[in-house]
Amino acid sequence: MGEPRSKQFENIYYGFSNTPGILKLAPSGLGWKTSDAENIVTISAEEFKKMQWMRVARNYQLRIALKNGNAARFDGFNKDMFDAVRDLVRVNYKLQLETKDLSVKGWNWGKTEFQGSQLLFNIGNKTAFEIPLSQVANSNLANRNEVNVEFMQPDQSGESQSKSKKAPMHELVEMRFYIPGTLIVKDENEEDEKKEEGEEEEEDGAEMSAAQLFYETVKDKADLGQVSGEGLALFQDILLLTPRGRYDIEVFPTFFRLRGKTYDYKIQMSAVVNLFLLPKLDEVHELFVIGLDPPLRQGQTLYHFLVLQFKQDDEKELVLNIDEEDLKQEYGDRLLPRYECPIHEAVSSVFQGLNKKKINRPSTFRSKHEEVAVKASLKANEGYLYPLEKCFLFVPKPPTYLPFSEILSVTFSRVSANLTKKNDLGGPRTFDMKFNMRSGSEFGFSSLNREEYEVLEMYLRSKNIKTIKDTADETALSYSEFMKELDDDDDDEVMPAAKRRKSESVGPDDEDSEMDEDFVASSEDSDVAEEYDENYTGSESSSDDEKKSKKKGTKSKAG
Repeated sequence: MGEPRSKQFENIYYGFSNTPGILKLAPSGLGWKTSDAENIVTISAEEFKKMQWMRVARNYQLRIALKNGNAARFDGFNKDMFDAVRDLVRVNYKLQLETKDLSVKGWNWGKTEFQGSQLLFNIGNKTAFEIPLSQVANSNLANRNEVNVEFMQPDQSGESQSKSKKAPMHELVEMRFYIPGTLIVKDENEEDEKKEEGEEEEEDGAEMSAAQLFYETVKDKADLGQVSGEGLALFQDILLLTPRGRYDIEVFPTFFRLRGKTYDYKIQMSAVVNLFLLPKLDEVHELFVIGLDPPLRQGQTLYHFLVLQFKQDDEKELVLNIDEEDLKQEYGDRLLPRYECPIHEAVSSVFQGLNKKKINRPSTFRSKHEEVAVKASLKANEGYLYPLEKCFLFVPKPPTYLPFSEILSVTFSRVSANLTKKNDLGGPRTFDMKFNMRSGSEFGFSSLNREEYEVLEMYLRSKNIKTIKDTADETALSYSEFMKELDDDDDDEVMPAAKRRKSESVGPDDEDSEMDEDFVASSEDSDVAEEYDENYTGSESSSDDEKKSKKKGTKSKAG
């Protein structure tokens, strides 16, 4: 059979990585690393359960099924490497290298099978594709017969942490399974008890849709190795304004989960790029905002920010699920073993300790009424605009992040000097501001209190951001100004301004024109009467009345 030996294979890809590396098969196990040694993967031979050889998109793949239910995949082998790999597997690991054929029929119907933490889609007796459930970011029931499965983006997974810029342009992010029918599901604990007591098994059980069972299985398998309760901290029944709902937030060292009634999200800590802790202007609530890149995905909707809302006076004791020695060794002074403080402070401190990101809090900005933000509207959504140290942030919906470095200028409208003086006469009490970004996009905010204009303008100037005043509204005649001008003209001999301007526009030829003999001035037959008098009968009835009056006059003369 030969003696155990080692051999290296170059240009081999591990899992979903985009950077090739060197794979070494040794008697003690295997090792894979990139050329710059940035990523290193080692697997002990004791963990090997089965090895398979198959044709894939990147030449041939060596798939290694592990005893813990996971699988390791190495792509990039040439066809003529099969004999060398087969001999190494047989000699070093006492295993047979199986050749596995994949289904290439292209059918979109088949049977699903769960093998450890892998989901296989089989057509006939062949596998069409398989999904590592460790890559599942979210799963939910779209309806009674459909299950939606969303995947992590490759840079979030543990198998593709290379910083290579050669990432593909398109990635599979979502898949839907149509699973009709119902099943009878029995409680395994009850079955075991009946077997121990010698009772006969009954055929009765809980009826469940096949889609529901598939959904529950995906959730359980996706959590393999990270069972609920094993996290560092658990925050229950937390209100999220974006996406809307109440969730239990379970925090792990490298990711955190949002568990709701409908959705279950798994978000990597590496995806957290910004943290904000901001008081609401109602003096009752506190907002904790988590910026994500890549964003959270819910169907076709992307959420770049999570907005959590807490009551400021809500205090709870939190004890981290980790030994104090391990806590100090792993995180130093970034985390405390116990928190006795308002819940929003505990949540923000845990995220800051795990993510090593600074928490952005209100800056030196104060509004006219000494608030840390100003009320504003973004399109039809009302919210709060926070001028922070290095950015503007609008919350809660839609959360909008405007860093100073990307702002080209800010345009103020409806703030001209003329309109400002006319405020006492009913002029505009609010103004608009538009952020012109260097990318060419624009963000317009409206309904800002007029008193905040000077404060915001001074703050922008202190940050060296160019401000522009839109003067297009200076010549506009407001409705309140027009009505006041009419009310001031009480003298009947003085014509209203609108009529005076109309009379002044009449030419000299029109002044000498003769009066229309057919026109008879009458207050009863005016345009106003025609529009508002419900007894007005129209022009035809008027002409008939004139004819009748002429006939009466003729008769009286004859008499």
